[in-house]
Amino acid sequence: MTQSAATPMSKEMQDCVEACMSCHSMCEETMSSCLQMGGQAQMQIMRALMDCSEMTRMCADMMVRRSPLSTEMCAMCARACDMCAEACMSMPDDPQMMRCAEACRRCADMCRTMAGATM
Repeated sequence: MTQSAATPMSKEMQDCVEACMSCHSMCEETMSSCLQMGGQAQMQIMRALMDCSEMTRMCADMMVRRSPLSTEMCAMCARACDMCAEACMSMPDDPQMMRCAEACRRCADMCRTMAGATM
């Protein structure tokens, strides 16, 4: 069931939008950190960060505008966040990577919950 833009967002949806935007910002920060590292930043990690950053922003936007594709987008976003968390975990000694992995995991969990919900 699709909600109209006039219908208030559920608390769960609001929390998911916030988690997506927080994850988006963290991925952007981490990309900047990777670029400063230079050669150490692996392309696989950069790709995962870029995908996750784009997906989380788009997912939040789609939920806010009550897109009928929100449920499917949340499922895709959870996958992108899982992949990004895994990529970040490949550098366990880097505190920025660990913060990013944590934000990605939180967002993935919330998106999975929303993907299972009727919006």
